[in-house]
Amino acid sequence: MSVLVEACVDSVESSRGAARGGAGRLELCEHLEVGGTTPDEDLVRAVKRAVGVPVFVMVRPRGGDFHFTRAEHLAMMVSIPGLHDAGADGYVIGSLEPDARVDEAATRELVDAADGAPVTFHKAFDVVPDQRAALEALIRCGVRRVLTSGGSATAAEGADALRALVEQARARITIMAGGKVRAPNVREIVERAGVREVHARCAADENTIRGIVEAVATL
Repeated sequence: MSVLVEACVDSVESSRGAARGGAGRLELCEHLEVGGTTPDEDLVRAVKRAVGVPVFVMVRPRGGDFHFTRAEHLAMMVSIPGLHDAGADGYVIGSLEPDARVDEAATRELVDAADGAPVTFHKAFDVVPDQRAALEALIRCGVRRVLTSGGSATAAEGADALRALVEQARARITIMAGGKVRAPNVREIVERAGVREVHARCAADENTIRGIVEAVATL
């Protein structure tokens, strides 16, 4: 089974570059300087016209923490149908309780709003107090994959924790490694962690993603 490389992009230009570089999926957002927020529907449409790979769309109303008010949660819920109409293939979310546990009620509502489209829980997962319990919560909620560095600053540093999550998941949910994934370290991350999906940010230079894709091509 090959390793899928997901590229985080924020424009048509970076989306095209990621696709040319061999990305198997895109995570599309705006305002990467705050960790990513929900992109405009027109941007989603433009990216879908520009590339031929699945486009998962960030659903996050602001930067900062991951505990959202009821009004912010409702804004996320309302945004999903429009993003669907714009062509989103999946969604990327991350709602936590004030104590940083997974907000299961909010997560279930967002998964339900996705209406069968796959949902990824983003790196909000890396601030939860108990990753094993959080993973079980996400499985209960119907989340399809988790983007994580295993709670460490980088995926390379968190490779052992990532392997523990992969073993716990037992194919019930996908663990995707993210956090400073680069061509020189991606093979080691994949081999140590046992993941089959990795995530990396892509600027306009397609060689960033191409280097990662080529590094894992024989795994």
